[in-house]
Amino acid sequence: MENSTQESHLKAENSVTYESPYPLYALAFASPQTRTRHQHHRIAVGSFIEEYSNRVDILSFDPDTLSIKPNPTLSFDHPYPPTKLMFHPNPNALHKTNDVLASSGDYLRLWEVGDSTVEPIQVLNNSKTSEFCAPLTSFDWNDIEPRRIGTSSIDTTCTIWDIEKGVVETQLIAHDKEVYDIAWGEARVFASVSADGSVRIFDLRDKEHSTIIYESPQPDTPLLRLAWNKQDLRYMATILMDSNKVVILDIRSPTMPVAELERHRGSVNAIAWAPQSCRHICSAGDDT
Repeated sequence: MENSTQESHLKAENSVTYESPYPLYALAFASPQTRTRHQHHRIAVGSFIEEYSNRVDILSFDPDTLSIKPNPTLSFDHPYPPTKLMFHPNPNALHKTNDVLASSGDYLRLWEVGDSTVEPIQVLNNSKTSEFCAPLTSFDWNDIEPRRIGTSSIDTTCTIWDIEKGVVETQLIAHDKEVYDIAWGEARVFASVSADGSVRIFDLRDKEHSTIIYESPQPDTPLLRLAWNKQDLRYMATILMDSNKVVILDIRSPTMPVAELERHRGSVNAIAWAPQSCRHICSAGDDT
């Protein structure tokens, strides 16, 4: 965990552990708004099993007792390991009593999570010529206009879905190689990172152009993850393959990072900005 002054370490009495029967890869917290409908917070976790059949479990987290409990009736099969999970960012806008969960993998899938059942809502295929979809590496839900979800794919494209209509709003050839992650900034602006080593920003109002704001210092070094600071949209962060650095970017000053955080002793695998602070970012790596 990185901040400007110190490293913080969780004390054992302030942490809780859930032991899954299988390796885990994807995780998502439900919006705090859902606690008004459910007694506890919900967490979705997705398995990483190198087979077709995988699992997603919906867990119940009680922050008062620091306990996590699985609900067997809310565990369901998922084709292939889900590369990402996200709950609807604004569930109150749905006018539903149940939560909506999205997952990526072989397709973009939407699920309705009730009190005791999980039902599939949609299976969205971004291919125009085949019943099969190129594998999706990630996606991001637009929290300003929640009808939009953007996906990234190994076929070099980013696809913007209107999930209310179940149709592709636009599909762009975003990079020269596989696209590994996507993140929304504003309602019509998103960014992506790729195996071609670049961070590119796209505006849906001008689909013919994109802005490259960073490129890997080593040629052909993939960028794996991207996080846009929702509290200060001037800043985003990315990580390079097999690197211990977290690269902080200012979109007003393309190409040159404003900081390179090197606290890890191993490769960094995940990054996330604090949801309520513009100055704090969390990272996870092979060393921790």
